[in-house]
Amino acid sequence: MTTINSRKAAIVGCGFVGSALAFALMESGLFSEMVLIDADKNKAEGEALDISHGLPFAKPMQLYAGTYEDISDASVIIVTAGAGQKPGETRLDLVKKNVGIFKSVIPEIAKYNKDAILLIVANPVDILTYTAAKLSGYPENRVFGSGTVLDTARLKYLLGEHLSVDNRSVHAFIIGEHGDSEIAAWSSANVSGIPLSSFCEMRGHFDHIQAMQRIAENVKNSAYEIIEKKKATYYGIAMSVRRICEAIVRDEKSILPVSSIQSGNYGISGVALSMPAIVGKNGVEGSVPINLSIEEQEALRKSADTLRGVIDDVLGV
Repeated sequence: MTTINSRKAAIVGCGFVGSALAFALMESGLFSEMVLIDADKNKAEGEALDISHGLPFAKPMQLYAGTYEDISDASVIIVTAGAGQKPGETRLDLVKKNVGIFKSVIPEIAKYNKDAILLIVANPVDILTYTAAKLSGYPENRVFGSGTVLDTARLKYLLGEHLSVDNRSVHAFIIGEHGDSEIAAWSSANVSGIPLSSFCEMRGHFDHIQAMQRIAENVKNSAYEIIEKKKATYYGIAMSVRRICEAIVRDEKSILPVSSIQSGNYGISGVALSMPAIVGKNGVEGSVPINLSIEEQEALRKSADTLRGVIDDVLGV
């Protein structure tokens, strides 16, 4: 039986996101070994070489291109493999292409490693997280997606700009689908414990509803704007996944809005979407009930219904 190496990661997929993530994880010093896997072996080898040549300026690690056999002792397997989102294409437009890719990738992962955490980053992340859980046979707590971790960071960034305050002091979540039906959970938003509306007034902002609508729209459209300008998004998501890996490797029990299969929260079951969860070495270790208004709860259920409809269409389950 292979012993899991808690300091080893595998990245499956070396496109823009996978390679940016490999670089971010190398810089983090979290892992002492990292294997890159791609359908195009030359691409994986090129990325591994390029990053490896900078290791004299970083922390020692083994970084190499490999095959699925090399993941047998990895503690975290990150799947970024999939077709990218094109200009004008929604995340849900991608679903059939990427479910097809996952039907070849996930069984290969499960063949060589049953004990890792499977972290899904490819889009549409909620559908693919559900797909990965069903195809891998892994316990549901060890299969989850990057979800709305990046959307939440975008929300905090924009609120920090709006309020002229350190965005790390802003506590707010985007929940639901990572995509067009996502919800800004304004009811629980605060700045260092002060309700958001009160803090806005302290900073001279009184037109709350209009500002909240504008900021939520800007968050939702961020990816589309970036894709239109530079064809792809990869730095923000790489930093988000690095943050999730920190919580896993250090067993931080951090609260992050990752995408996982729901089991009854707000009447939602049998679908993967993002809600704040405790993330540690065992994966998703528990959900965190945040205050949601009746309207937010209804929007969350609608988001779940949207995703369930896609699951039914594509997977027939």
